[in-house]
Amino acid sequence: MISLFIPVFQASPSQASTGDGSWTAPYSVAQANANQTGSVKTVKGYVVGQPTAANTVVTSNYPNDYALALADSPSETSTSKMIYVQIPSSFRTQFGLKTNPSLKGTEMKVTGKLAAYFSHSGITGATAMEKQSGTTDPTDPTDPSDPPPYDDTYYQSAIGKTGEALKTELHNIIDDHRELSYDNVWEALRNTDEDPNNPNNVILLYTGRSQSKLSNGGNVNDWNREHVWAKSHGDFGTSAGAGTDIHHLRPTDVSVNSSRGNLDFDNGGTQHSEALGNYYDSDSWEPRDAVKGDVARMLFYMAVRYEGDSGELDLELNNNVNNGSAPLHGKMSVLLEWHREDPVDARERRRNDIIFKDYQSNRNPFIDHPEWAESIWN
Repeated sequence: MISLFIPVFQASPSQASTGDGSWTAPYSVAQANANQTGSVKTVKGYVVGQPTAANTVVTSNYPNDYALALADSPSETSTSKMIYVQIPSSFRTQFGLKTNPSLKGTEMKVTGKLAAYFSHSGITGATAMEKQSGTTDPTDPTDPSDPPPYDDTYYQSAIGKTGEALKTELHNIIDDHRELSYDNVWEALRNTDEDPNNPNNVILLYTGRSQSKLSNGGNVNDWNREHVWAKSHGDFGTSAGAGTDIHHLRPTDVSVNSSRGNLDFDNGGTQHSEALGNYYDSDSWEPRDAVKGDVARMLFYMAVRYEGDSGELDLELNNNVNNGSAPLHGKMSVLLEWHREDPVDARERRRNDIIFKDYQSNRNPFIDHPEWAESIWN
């Protein structure tokens, strides 16, 4: 069972040492919490868990490697006495708690911007992280073989923002992408959704079936181009832009695609006879467990990418089903549940990288930073 921290007491300020925020004289967590000014400082504290919301820190069954919480005492249980640390991609293998659960209770130093994270006092954009017993050189914190640190480049202007301000900044970062024609989508999906065990095949979204890349079309058991944000929700069809944005286009079985139609997403219904693990009724579709989070993050992307400027539609999430032709998609509360239950995996990250590098020159922020969904919509 995942355990939750509940604030129960206030720690004495005398329990923590003080410093000037330099590497040799780091701030205590108490100092860092009192100085959320956006300045770059080094903070020392003990790893006490992983934040998943403003007042929630889990101490086991860590969902991913994206964040950790520090406190001045390894036994701290009050979230008000913790600071939440955003872990950039270059540090996740070494300091992410899902990969390194034994880090809990370890004393460490972090250098970064003292700015809100998960709507809580935080450290963002870390440039150095070191266990007190480790040998990491703080002047050379990254390995050349690590993936590009998108926190420091692509998302730099969004770091530290929350809510609507974060949504607006992410839109500004990912809009004006390079658009594909609808015909070009076929070849793009052959690349983005390639079966890692068979380069001649693609993996179909709802069935999980591996199928020949060339068996696309409109015949029975062919695969076609599924708009996960149903194209009738805003009536954008297959026109360049939302209609050809491969961040939400996926290969699916023709008849399964037809069954899903333009249904909103929600739990429940009758299991689909061909796409086992998928359920549907008259107003909603529930995808198989392995792609629930994928579906949610694709819709999160669409709701941020298309905000009504430059003559485009303003696509928004709501908590309804039966949205029809309105530029709305639901069900938001369920999508957030799926996002938490089915974390980002390697295939999703690979797909995001391919779209960015080879096709659209933009990224899905909720694959790179899953925590941002809760910050915007929760």
